[in-house]
Amino acid sequence: MSLKLVQDRSDSNDYPESYYHASRNRELELSALDGSCRADVCIIGGGYTGLSSALHLAERGYDVVLLEARKPGWGASGRNGGQLCSGQRKDQVELTAMVGSEAARQFWELAEAAKDTARQLIDRHRIECDLKPGIAHPNHKPGYARETEQYVEFLRREYDYQQIEYLEPDAMAELVGSESYYGGSLDMGAGHLHPLNYALGLADAALAAGARIYRDTPVYGYQEGRPNRVQTERGVVEADHIVLACNGYLGKLEKRVAGKIMPINNFVIATEPLSAAQLAEINPRDVAIADSRFVVNYYRLSADKRMLFGGGENYRQNFPADIASFVRKPMLQVYPQLAATGIDYAWGGTLAVTLNRMPHFGRIGQGIYFAQGYSGQGVALATLAGKLIAEALSGEAEKFDLFGKIPTRSFPGGDLLRWPGLVLGMSYYALRDRF
Repeated sequence: MSLKLVQDRSDSNDYPESYYHASRNRELELSALDGSCRADVCIIGGGYTGLSSALHLAERGYDVVLLEARKPGWGASGRNGGQLCSGQRKDQVELTAMVGSEAARQFWELAEAAKDTARQLIDRHRIECDLKPGIAHPNHKPGYARETEQYVEFLRREYDYQQIEYLEPDAMAELVGSESYYGGSLDMGAGHLHPLNYALGLADAALAAGARIYRDTPVYGYQEGRPNRVQTERGVVEADHIVLACNGYLGKLEKRVAGKIMPINNFVIATEPLSAAQLAEINPRDVAIADSRFVVNYYRLSADKRMLFGGGENYRQNFPADIASFVRKPMLQVYPQLAATGIDYAWGGTLAVTLNRMPHFGRIGQGIYFAQGYSGQGVALATLAGKLIAEALSGEAEKFDLFGKIPTRSFPGGDLLRWPGLVLGMSYYALRDRF
């Protein structure tokens, strides 16, 4: 196994040395905040939520300041699997049981709008991010086959979603080039993209719309009032509204919502470029894949024909010492034929999950909006969040408030005990994956 670059959790303000960093297609000329300023809206966090909020608010005429502790897209928005997923993290059957058929349909429509919003932004702002169609969801257990087939029938019948189909085991094996699975579904209404180039494209579009974006500007706290005052090391931003767009990097900045999410770490490797014969075998239709495991294996091909494989997660502050070996193991369980293939990049990122796996949106205090807890589906849903925040701040809050109607419980144990509780729970489901 060759290994050129392995990146652990980085305290550097530059991007971690991932494949995405190495293949980014633009560099933003930004500076740190130096001095104080006034704005209509101060956004804290430069991932998809913050960048989409900045773009949509600026396009509505608001004076927007975005403060990012490092660089736009530095966190999970620039390191993830790049999958533009359909639906919510909870499927429509579960959602119907949770909130009723009418609300479940509204959540489906919002998720469809999320994909459309991302595609429209990519098209309108000419964001080059290798957008391609298709996500396959193979079953890792034979007992899931009938349930998957019924769910596909449910979406086609009840939601008239004809872009998804059920695949028998032979068809799935041919699609993903692996004998590890027992059928599944193929959703050609979903897609996949280069996540960092998408984030940088959103940032460029927000700047063009008039938003001010400051890098290397961590926020240490804020005081609520009229106006609110956001404190940084070298200046204060006074703003009528604040948008908390930190997600897995919120920390203790806002304790009223911090307990609703749990930061967890996911890991990805990029192989050396594959041969034409390998590509024809393992992914002839160039779709993304996300399997049925609780700790999901998710993978796809890059534009230069590498296998980008995400697998494994941990629930500690630190990343594994050898990410490449950590992720290579699940990759070879799916693709033993890649045993001799070199790994060129390995990296990790921090996302946030909620207990119910639904996004957590809301308002607190004097004009403070937040959106977080996308539970692995942030490419589409965080983009949508920014648009809904802009609508809500402008007085059109119906769609934004729909998410707030779902009770979002805090993780038990507070800051001290939620970590061991999560580890126990996740370990239980990981064992279920194996047996």
